[in-house]
Amino acid sequence: MRAGNASGTDTLMELIDIGLNLTSERFRKDREAVVQHAREAGVRRMIITGTSVQESRRALRLAGEHPDVLYATAGVHPHVAKDVAEDWLQQLRALHAEPPVVAAGETGLDFNRDFSPRPVQERVFEQQLELACETGLPVFIHQRDAHDRLLPIVRAFRDQLADAVVHCFTDTRRALWDYLDLDLYIGVTGWVCDERRGRDLQELVPEIPANRLMLETDAPYLLPRDLEPKPEHNRNEPRVLPHILQTVARLRGESPAMLAGITTANAQRFFRLPAADS
Repeated sequence: MRAGNASGTDTLMELIDIGLNLTSERFRKDREAVVQHAREAGVRRMIITGTSVQESRRALRLAGEHPDVLYATAGVHPHVAKDVAEDWLQQLRALHAEPPVVAAGETGLDFNRDFSPRPVQERVFEQQLELACETGLPVFIHQRDAHDRLLPIVRAFRDQLADAVVHCFTDTRRALWDYLDLDLYIGVTGWVCDERRGRDLQELVPEIPANRLMLETDAPYLLPRDLEPKPEHNRNEPRVLPHILQTVARLRGESPAMLAGITTANAQRFFRLPAADS
Protein backbone atom coordinates (compact mmCIF):
# COMPACT_ATOMS: atom_id res chain seq x y z
CA MET A 1 0.00 0.00 0.00
CA ARG A 2 1.07 3.62 -0.43
CA ALA A 3 1.34 6.29 2.21
CA GLY A 4 2.58 9.85 2.13
CA ASN A 5 5.94 10.59 3.70
CA ALA A 6 7.41 13.81 5.08
CA SER A 7 8.44 15.00 1.63
CA GLY A 8 4.87 14.68 0.35
CA THR A 9 5.68 11.84 -2.04
CA ASP A 10 4.19 8.36 -1.96
CA THR A 11 6.20 5.38 -0.81
CA LEU A 12 5.25 1.74 -1.14
CA MET A 13 5.08 -0.02 2.21
CA GLU A 14 6.17 -3.64 2.25
CA LEU A 15 3.84 -6.13 3.93
CA ILE A 16 4.04 -9.86 4.61
CA ASP A 17 0.87 -11.96 4.65
CA ILE A 18 1.67 -14.69 7.18
CA GLY A 19 -1.34 -16.87 6.33
CA LEU A 20 -2.65 -17.48 2.82
CA ASN A 21 -4.46 -20.63 1.62
CA LEU A 22 -3.18 -20.35 -1.94
CA THR A 23 -3.72 -24.08 -2.55
CA SER A 24 -7.49 -23.51 -2.29
CA GLU A 25 -9.55 -24.46 -5.32
CA ARG A 26 -10.98 -20.94 -5.22
CA PHE A 27 -7.63 -19.75 -6.58
CA ARG A 28 -7.29 -22.50 -9.18
CA LYS A 29 -8.04 -20.33 -12.20
CA ASP A 30 -5.98 -17.26 -11.35
CA ARG A 31 -3.24 -18.01 -8.80
CA GLU A 32 -0.61 -16.13 -10.78
CA ALA A 33 -2.82 -13.06 -10.97
CA VAL A 34 -3.54 -13.27 -7.23
CA VAL A 35 0.18 -13.19 -6.47
CA GLN A 36 0.78 -10.35 -8.90
CA HIS A 37 -2.08 -8.25 -7.55
CA ALA A 38 -0.78 -8.75 -4.02
CA ARG A 39 2.70 -7.61 -5.03
CA GLU A 40 1.25 -4.53 -6.70
CA ALA A 41 -0.60 -3.72 -3.46
CA GLY A 42 2.62 -3.85 -1.44
CA VAL A 43 2.28 -7.40 -0.13
CA ARG A 44 5.77 -8.38 -1.16
CA ARG A 45 5.93 -11.79 0.49
CA MET A 46 3.33 -14.39 1.45
CA ILE A 47 3.33 -17.58 3.52
CA ILE A 48 1.19 -20.38 2.06
CA THR A 49 -0.49 -22.43 4.76
CA GLY A 50 -0.08 -26.20 4.65
CA THR A 51 -3.01 -28.04 6.26
CA SER A 52 -2.19 -31.68 5.51
CA VAL A 53 0.77 -33.58 4.16
CA GLN A 54 -0.69 -33.41 0.66
CA GLU A 55 -1.61 -29.72 0.89
CA SER A 56 1.79 -28.92 2.44
CA ARG A 57 3.44 -30.57 -0.54
CA ARG A 58 1.30 -28.43 -2.87
CA ALA A 59 2.19 -25.31 -0.88
CA LEU A 60 5.88 -26.18 -1.21
CA ARG A 61 5.52 -26.62 -4.95
CA LEU A 62 3.79 -23.25 -5.34
CA ALA A 63 6.43 -21.55 -3.20
CA GLY A 64 9.11 -23.01 -5.43
CA GLU A 65 7.54 -21.29 -8.43
CA HIS A 66 7.99 -17.86 -6.80
CA PRO A 67 11.29 -17.90 -4.87
CA ASP A 68 11.75 -15.08 -2.35
CA VAL A 69 8.07 -14.15 -2.76
CA LEU A 70 6.15 -17.24 -1.63
CA TYR A 71 7.05 -19.49 1.28
CA ALA A 72 5.19 -22.41 2.86
CA THR A 73 4.31 -24.06 6.12
CA ALA A 74 4.02 -27.82 6.49
CA GLY A 75 1.66 -29.42 8.95
CA VAL A 76 -1.59 -31.23 9.71
CA HIS A 77 -4.66 -29.18 10.65
CA PRO A 78 -6.74 -30.55 13.56
CA HIS A 79 -9.71 -31.02 11.22
CA VAL A 80 -7.84 -33.78 9.35
CA ALA A 81 -5.88 -35.24 12.26
CA LYS A 82 -7.92 -38.43 12.06
CA ASP A 83 -6.92 -38.96 8.42
CA VAL A 84 -3.12 -39.07 8.76
CA ALA A 85 -1.28 -41.94 7.09
CA GLU A 86 0.95 -44.30 9.02
CA ASP A 87 4.11 -42.50 7.90
CA TRP A 88 2.71 -38.95 8.05
CA LEU A 89 5.28 -37.72 10.55
CA GLN A 90 8.19 -38.96 8.44
CA GLN A 91 6.70 -37.20 5.43
CA LEU A 92 6.38 -33.97 7.40
CA ARG A 93 9.97 -34.27 8.60
CA ALA A 94 11.12 -34.43 4.99
CA LEU A 95 9.02 -31.39 4.10
CA HIS A 96 10.46 -29.42 7.01
CA ALA A 97 13.91 -29.88 5.49
CA GLU A 98 12.91 -28.07 2.27
CA PRO A 99 14.19 -24.45 2.22
CA PRO A 100 10.86 -22.82 1.17
CA VAL A 101 9.19 -24.33 4.27
CA VAL A 102 9.53 -21.73 7.01
CA ALA A 103 7.16 -23.02 9.73
CA ALA A 104 5.56 -26.15 11.13
CA GLY A 105 1.79 -26.18 10.86
CA GLU A 106 -0.98 -25.35 10.51
CA THR A 107 -1.48 -27.43 13.62
CA GLY A 108 -3.39 -27.10 16.85
CA LEU A 109 -6.79 -27.89 18.32
CA ASP A 110 -10.33 -27.17 17.12
CA PHE A 111 -13.03 -28.12 19.63
CA ASN A 112 -15.64 -26.04 17.83
CA ARG A 113 -16.32 -28.40 14.94
CA ASP A 114 -14.63 -31.56 16.25
CA PHE A 115 -14.05 -32.94 12.76
CA SER A 116 -11.44 -35.18 14.41
CA PRO A 117 -11.82 -36.75 17.87
CA ARG A 118 -10.24 -34.55 20.51
CA PRO A 119 -7.74 -37.16 21.77
CA VAL A 120 -6.57 -37.64 18.18
CA GLN A 121 -6.22 -33.90 17.69
CA GLU A 122 -4.14 -33.64 20.84
CA ARG A 123 -1.87 -36.52 19.90
CA VAL A 124 -1.22 -35.20 16.39
CA PHE A 125 -0.65 -31.69 17.75
CA GLU A 126 1.86 -32.91 20.33
CA GLN A 127 3.72 -34.95 17.73
CA GLN A 128 4.03 -31.89 15.50
CA LEU A 129 5.34 -29.81 18.38
CA GLU A 130 7.92 -32.52 19.04
CA LEU A 131 8.89 -32.41 15.37
CA ALA A 132 9.20 -28.62 15.44
CA CYS A 133 11.51 -28.89 18.44
CA GLU A 134 13.61 -31.34 16.43
CA THR A 135 13.69 -29.36 13.17
CA GLY A 136 13.94 -25.91 14.74
CA LEU A 137 11.02 -24.43 12.82
CA PRO A 138 8.58 -21.96 14.39
CA VAL A 139 4.99 -23.19 14.74
CA PHE A 140 1.82 -21.88 13.08
CA ILE A 141 -0.98 -22.64 15.56
CA HIS A 142 -4.74 -22.95 15.07
CA GLN A 143 -6.95 -22.77 18.15
CA ARG A 144 -10.72 -22.59 18.33
CA ASP A 145 -12.72 -23.20 21.49
CA ALA A 146 -9.78 -25.19 22.85
CA HIS A 147 -7.67 -22.68 24.76
CA ASP A 148 -7.80 -24.42 28.12
CA ARG A 149 -6.45 -27.63 26.60
CA LEU A 150 -4.05 -26.11 24.10
CA LEU A 151 -2.29 -23.84 26.59
CA PRO A 152 -0.77 -26.55 28.82
CA ILE A 153 0.33 -28.52 25.76
CA VAL A 154 2.17 -25.54 24.28
CA ARG A 155 3.59 -24.61 27.69
CA ALA A 156 5.12 -28.07 28.04
CA PHE A 157 7.05 -27.61 24.78
CA ARG A 158 7.67 -23.86 24.86
CA ASP A 159 11.27 -23.90 26.10
CA GLN A 160 12.30 -26.14 23.20
CA LEU A 161 10.31 -24.35 20.48
CA ALA A 162 12.01 -21.76 18.31
CA ASP A 163 8.85 -19.62 18.19
CA ALA A 164 5.09 -19.93 17.75
CA VAL A 165 2.23 -17.78 16.52
CA VAL A 166 -1.45 -18.19 17.34
CA HIS A 167 -2.84 -17.34 13.94
CA CYS A 168 -6.25 -15.75 13.32
CA PHE A 169 -6.61 -14.83 16.98
CA THR A 170 -10.25 -14.20 17.99
CA ASP A 171 -10.25 -15.30 21.62
CA THR A 172 -10.58 -13.60 25.00
CA ARG A 173 -8.34 -11.19 26.88
CA ARG A 174 -7.31 -13.99 29.22
CA ALA A 175 -6.31 -16.18 26.29
CA LEU A 176 -4.37 -13.31 24.73
CA TRP A 177 -2.32 -12.72 27.83
CA ASP A 178 -1.81 -16.43 28.42
CA TYR A 179 -0.19 -16.59 24.97
CA LEU A 180 1.81 -13.42 25.50
CA ASP A 181 3.09 -14.80 28.81
CA LEU A 182 4.59 -17.63 26.74
CA ASP A 183 6.17 -15.11 24.34
CA LEU A 184 3.95 -16.24 21.48
CA TYR A 185 3.14 -14.08 18.48
CA ILE A 186 -0.43 -13.08 17.63
CA GLY A 187 -1.81 -13.13 14.07
CA VAL A 188 -4.67 -10.74 13.25
CA THR A 189 -6.95 -11.19 10.22
CA GLY A 190 -9.86 -9.34 8.63
CA TRP A 191 -12.00 -10.58 11.52
CA VAL A 192 -10.98 -7.28 13.12
CA CYS A 193 -12.92 -5.46 10.37
CA ASP A 194 -16.22 -7.12 11.29
CA GLU A 195 -18.48 -4.72 13.18
CA ARG A 196 -20.48 -7.66 14.56
CA ARG A 197 -18.17 -10.56 15.41
CA GLY A 198 -14.98 -8.53 15.66
CA ARG A 199 -15.85 -6.15 18.47
CA ASP A 200 -13.97 -8.05 21.17
CA LEU A 201 -10.90 -8.32 18.97
CA GLN A 202 -11.08 -4.60 18.18
CA GLU A 203 -10.83 -3.91 21.93
CA LEU A 204 -7.88 -6.27 22.36
CA VAL A 205 -5.77 -5.22 19.36
CA PRO A 206 -4.28 -2.18 21.20
CA GLU A 207 -3.09 -4.52 23.98
CA ILE A 208 -0.92 -6.67 21.71
CA PRO A 209 2.73 -5.64 22.14
CA ALA A 210 4.13 -4.24 18.91
CA ASN A 211 6.88 -6.85 18.76
CA ARG A 212 4.35 -9.71 18.96
CA LEU A 213 1.87 -8.60 16.28
CA MET A 214 1.64 -9.98 12.74
CA LEU A 215 -0.97 -9.60 10.01
CA GLU A 216 -2.64 -12.12 7.73
CA THR A 217 -5.60 -12.52 5.40
CA ASP A 218 -6.30 -16.26 5.74
CA ALA A 219 -7.51 -15.86 2.15
CA PRO A 220 -9.75 -16.93 0.53
CA TYR A 221 -11.57 -16.89 3.88
CA LEU A 222 -12.41 -14.01 6.23
CA LEU A 223 -12.99 -11.26 3.69
CA PRO A 224 -13.29 -7.99 5.68
CA ARG A 225 -16.97 -7.12 5.95
CA ASP A 226 -16.32 -3.39 5.57
CA LEU A 227 -14.33 -3.69 2.35
CA GLU A 228 -15.71 -1.59 -0.50
CA PRO A 229 -16.14 -2.38 -3.28
CA LYS A 230 -16.65 -6.07 -2.61
CA PRO A 231 -14.40 -8.26 -4.76
CA GLU A 232 -15.85 -10.60 -7.34
CA HIS A 233 -17.17 -13.89 -5.91
CA ASN A 234 -16.76 -12.46 -2.39
CA ARG A 235 -13.28 -14.02 -2.18
CA ASN A 236 -10.57 -12.71 0.11
CA GLU A 237 -7.11 -12.17 -1.39
CA PRO A 238 -3.69 -11.18 -0.05
CA ARG A 239 -3.99 -7.79 -1.76
CA VAL A 240 -6.59 -6.97 0.91
CA LEU A 241 -3.91 -7.01 3.64
CA PRO A 242 -3.35 -3.22 3.44
CA HIS A 243 -7.02 -2.75 4.35
CA ILE A 244 -6.51 -4.88 7.46
CA LEU A 245 -3.37 -2.91 8.27
CA GLN A 246 -5.30 0.37 8.09
CA THR A 247 -7.94 -0.93 10.51
CA VAL A 248 -5.41 -2.27 13.00
CA ALA A 249 -3.37 0.94 12.83
CA ARG A 250 -6.47 3.04 13.52
CA LEU A 251 -7.45 0.89 16.50
CA ARG A 252 -3.93 1.17 17.92
CA GLY A 253 -3.60 4.90 17.25
CA GLU A 254 -0.54 4.32 15.06
CA SER A 255 0.37 5.35 11.55
CA PRO A 256 -0.10 2.64 8.90
CA ALA A 257 3.48 3.20 7.71
CA MET A 258 4.92 2.60 11.17
CA LEU A 259 2.75 -0.46 11.77
CA ALA A 260 3.67 -1.87 8.37
CA GLY A 261 7.34 -1.61 9.26
CA ILE A 262 6.85 -3.24 12.65
CA THR A 263 4.69 -6.16 11.50
CA THR A 264 6.90 -6.82 8.49
CA ALA A 265 9.99 -6.90 10.69
CA ASN A 266 8.20 -9.26 13.09
CA ALA A 267 7.24 -11.65 10.27
CA GLN A 268 10.71 -11.53 8.77
CA ARG A 269 12.23 -12.38 12.15
CA PHE A 270 9.67 -15.07 13.02
CA PHE A 271 9.95 -16.96 9.73
CA ARG A 272 13.71 -16.32 9.42
CA LEU A 273 13.21 -14.69 6.02
CA PRO A 274 16.09 -13.00 4.20
CA ALA A 275 16.06 -9.23 3.93
CA ALA A 276 13.75 -7.99 1.19
CA ASP A 277 15.23 -6.82 -2.07
CA SER A 278 15.62 -3.07 -2.19
